[in-house]
Amino acid sequence: MAHIVVLGAGLGGSIMAYELADQIRPEDRITVVTKDPLYHFVPSNPWIAVGWRERDDITVDLTQPLNRKGIEFKPVAAEKLHPEENRLDLVDGTSIDYDYLIIATGPELAFDEIEGLGPHGGHTQSICHVDHAEMAAEKFEAFCKNPGPIIVGAVQGASCYGPAYEFTFILETELRRRKIRDKVPMTFVTSEPYIGHLGLDGVGDTKGLLESEMRNHHIKWMTSSRVKKVEDGQMVVEEIAEDGSVKAEKALPFGFAMMLPAFRGIKAVAGIEGLANPRGFTIVDQHQRNPKYPNIFAVGVCVAIPPMGPTPVPCGVPKTGFMIESMVTATAHNLGQVLRGKEPDNVGTWNAVCLADFGDSGVAFVAQPQIPPRNVNWASSGKWVHLAKIGFEKYFLHKVRKGTSEPYYEKAMMKMLGIDKLKEVQKG
Repeated sequence: MAHIVVLGAGLGGSIMAYELADQIRPEDRITVVTKDPLYHFVPSNPWIAVGWRERDDITVDLTQPLNRKGIEFKPVAAEKLHPEENRLDLVDGTSIDYDYLIIATGPELAFDEIEGLGPHGGHTQSICHVDHAEMAAEKFEAFCKNPGPIIVGAVQGASCYGPAYEFTFILETELRRRKIRDKVPMTFVTSEPYIGHLGLDGVGDTKGLLESEMRNHHIKWMTSSRVKKVEDGQMVVEEIAEDGSVKAEKALPFGFAMMLPAFRGIKAVAGIEGLANPRGFTIVDQHQRNPKYPNIFAVGVCVAIPPMGPTPVPCGVPKTGFMIESMVTATAHNLGQVLRGKEPDNVGTWNAVCLADFGDSGVAFVAQPQIPPRNVNWASSGKWVHLAKIGFEKYFLHKVRKGTSEPYYEKAMMKMLGIDKLKEVQKG
């Protein structure tokens, strides 16, 4: 009998537990350890921050779905991993022994790396967590009573750019609906070398599509930008030249600001030689398995992926939901093989498929593989993306509530993007 612990129950960890339950032997058991008993659908957070969704709309209590699958659930945060001892210490003073561990923690948000950044003690908002999105909604309501400049973007080292673009246009849509858009200058500040880079060196014509959208909506932008510090109502931003020198420094005023932070691995698994890289992300091979500790696997945002290449300001590589689901499926099948004495041979596709909602339109893209050169390199825009994102939210929350192991990212994209296009992605 093997005891398998899944650490984390976000987008990757929850579906990891479901898919793994179908692959293990009857005598094996699974325990999910996470700091929060409620799953929340992170892609909906931008809607929370403008009042288009409430917390209850996008959260699921995981207790019943996991119990139905025969999975033990322990909603207690991890304190420290001891891989040499196959033990995980928890913050309540208890510990869990495991035979196999799957790390699916997501990231720690590195607000502290920039003075004045973040919602807790800082001056900017965040949409990375539902708690942050609710705080942003309160700040936005207050802002609308006394409108002024808005700054949205992603700081140096960020690896998740899509939500910054989404939130920019969702805000713009909401400001128009409230008929105060004319009172709100908007600036998009990003570490990307160009608009639409997305940490992927662009996908299709994301550069042209997103620049066009920004021009059409009267949104200014700054690229290759490094946030030096944030003060109350002012963001100090350095524009960086190709050689890394500071080209200019600007003090941008704002009445409301949302900046995505850089990510790093959580403290419980960071700093372990051979397991984590210098940023605390978990090192894995093509089978999602750690080379030093072969009984440890990892999926999702916590996985170490090298950047695309040098840029004037550091840009990380995103892990989209489609990519994470492919990691999960590969890991579930690989661990099932290991439990039966076989060598793992499943490899995640690591493709990028994204629906970026803009409030009343949007941009969709497919990158296969995620890192160029690609076999599929496609992007499109239109009102259909907004409707597709709403449909996809319902699809995925249904998956989590029902505890199904069906590949819902795949099914949803087949419906939203068309079967032929997805077949191109699957063929590789």
